[in-house]
Amino acid sequence: MESKEIELRTLRHSSEHVLAEAILKLYPNTKMAMGPATDEGFSGDFEFDENTTISLDDLPKIEKEMRKIIESKAKITRKEVSIAEARKLFEGNEYKQDWINEIEKRGEKVTVYYTGDSFVDLCAGPHVDNTGEIKAFKLTSVAGAYWHGDSNNKMLTRIYGTSFFTKEELDEHFKMLEEAKKRDHRKIGKEMDLFHFNPEYAPGAIFWHDKGFKLYRSLIEYMRKRQDENGYIEISTPAVMDRVLWETSGHWEKYGEHNYSGSTQDGRVFCIKPMNCPGGILIYKQGLKSYKDLPLKMAEFGKVHRYEASGTLSGLMRAREFTQDDAHIFCTPEQLEDECITTLKLILDIYKDFGFDEVKIVFATRPEKRIGSDEIWDITENALSNALKNHGYEFEVHEGDGAFYGPKLELHLKDSLKRSWQCGTVQVDMNLPERFDITYVDKDNEKRRPVMIHRALFGSIERFLGILIENVEGKFPLWLAPLKVNVLTVSENFNEYGKKVLDALNKEGLFSEGDFSNEKIGYKIRAHIQDRAPYTLILGAKEAGSNTVTLKKRGEEKQEVLTLDEFINKLKLEIQNKK
Repeated sequence: MESKEIELRTLRHSSEHVLAEAILKLYPNTKMAMGPATDEGFSGDFEFDENTTISLDDLPKIEKEMRKIIESKAKITRKEVSIAEARKLFEGNEYKQDWINEIEKRGEKVTVYYTGDSFVDLCAGPHVDNTGEIKAFKLTSVAGAYWHGDSNNKMLTRIYGTSFFTKEELDEHFKMLEEAKKRDHRKIGKEMDLFHFNPEYAPGAIFWHDKGFKLYRSLIEYMRKRQDENGYIEISTPAVMDRVLWETSGHWEKYGEHNYSGSTQDGRVFCIKPMNCPGGILIYKQGLKSYKDLPLKMAEFGKVHRYEASGTLSGLMRAREFTQDDAHIFCTPEQLEDECITTLKLILDIYKDFGFDEVKIVFATRPEKRIGSDEIWDITENALSNALKNHGYEFEVHEGDGAFYGPKLELHLKDSLKRSWQCGTVQVDMNLPERFDITYVDKDNEKRRPVMIHRALFGSIERFLGILIENVEGKFPLWLAPLKVNVLTVSENFNEYGKKVLDALNKEGLFSEGDFSNEKIGYKIRAHIQDRAPYTLILGAKEAGSNTVTLKKRGEEKQEVLTLDEFINKLKLEIQNKK
């Protein structure tokens, strides 16, 4: 993270401590659970006594108490304590005891932070020096939250807030939030009839409607074309495979609790595919591979399933069932640097087609829990780092954030509201080829181990669509728009011509819909605004008599008259140019 981001998180983390102290002063019987800083602000989870219910109406009172703590400029100090001391400090609070158990399991040091002399919390820090450094804050909402996001645990009260260095930044943030509400992909998805969710029967899964599935398919078709142009082959692997595959890869040990699995009558344990890597390796193992076959680029649009806690699900952004736009590139060690850069260039070029020009590259290094030797990690980290440096790419280093099997590059996009989204990844892996014992024959007729590059362009089709919907507010460019044209007739007298125009557009693959009802044209135009079609055609006596169309482009007031053939050619050219 950049230094300002780190400082802002520190400020917000400190703000959460002030929130917790204010809560305990106002409601002494409350138990603190946890309260992290986030990209948007901070939050605190609390268990209030049975006689206390917190609502939005209580937030001004809590803010007032927080201001008293801030104005006192209380010093915030760090102290290292033993496990036994920590248990005694937070005696009677099962949430803190739970965290202490986790810290003990990981073998980490226990640290607490004091605010003045009266308040202490279990925390890794860091924090500001004193509460007076918190200049601009606001509590924003109240919600229910399960401990650890697990619906089997007790429901807690979560209080959200945010803080900034200045009031001006705080005000700008709330303007952005208002705009984000208008752009929420779930709201727009409903307005445009793209998809819906049904938590009762399929939590975390998407029900795609016709227009939404057209959008989904368009994205995959675009990706297929770009991959074909760049030497990829496309594969498909089974949705259900033996658990042993994920034990071999190490995914079971790392992510087993997130897998859907079950036993069959013959006693075998199978998993619904949580990721595509093992299946791709099994295809690589079919037949002897020569150095002349490498690099071998295998892409897969594989639908994967992962159990995410119900409290963490968030529409298209975080689901239990989603499609990874995966590829696995098998190459020689000598080809590794070129393949990393070629892949990175492809991803950045694709983002430009979708209007994302501001992209941050993050280099994530070896995590504490990992597979493979330090020697292998040295080789893969150096290869990835050198590839970036040798080709002049600027990047940030995030220590310890790599995949458990190899270092990775993360691509962070900035959207039109300046929000950052982590999407594509390029991961270098020498561990899975060893675990699955895959080889190729080199020019000296010796067997050697290939390097495996895991690559995702969008990360997941669903999540990228959610980001894209919010970025463009559902106003897709013509080439991607699921509904390209709305055909509206001035009256029912011209419906025959309207249907002729509609048929001509749809025969050319320009998916269009018509409104041939007996409503006035002004009403029809207003009624279809939320469709967000790039073009609207208005057809009356003049148009029917001359085989023309009067067109109105989305977002523009002016109208243009073209023949039907001219209009169709105009749309084809615009799609070809991907404006």
